[in-house]
Amino acid sequence: MAEETQPKWEGKAIAELKGPTPHQVWPFLEDFCNLHKLLPSLDKCHRVEGVPGQPGLVRYCASASLGGGDSDPSKVKWANERLLMMDPSDKCFTYEVLDNNMGLKSYVSTIRVVPMNDGDAKMAGCMIEWSFVADPIEGWGPQDLSSYIDFCLQSMAKKIESAIQEASG
Repeated sequence: MAEETQPKWEGKAIAELKGPTPHQVWPFLEDFCNLHKLLPSLDKCHRVEGVPGQPGLVRYCASASLGGGDSDPSKVKWANERLLMMDPSDKCFTYEVLDNNMGLKSYVSTIRVVPMNDGDAKMAGCMIEWSFVADPIEGWGPQDLSSYIDFCLQSMAKKIESAIQEASG
């Protein structure tokens, strides 16, 4: 008897950055192997193989805090992620999760920076969109994954806004 296939989960989180332009925000996201600098819950993120900025680049991400804050290596949550597409002119990239110990069987995500206009069609900052398609995760519901992605994105947006404000004095 064939296994029942569950529908994939799809979602999108959006963070609005008031003031910063896409041009100012993109360099923070374009550096695929420095996610730990933007996401406080991530302890490590480094290149495993491939050429920076090029499809095929693989990064390793790990977090002890996602595993309950325990430094026991068996409780560290980790994933290898492969860059599928990087488009600096459109300010977006797509990646997939490969090997991991977080229960992700299939996960593909696109992160994009888009301008945000005010009512007078003047640039009023930008938005970061993080969309995903994933197989269901055991022990989670679709809203759990959406909430987690939104939390990560909002944390990253705050970190980026702060860094831009500090740099501009």
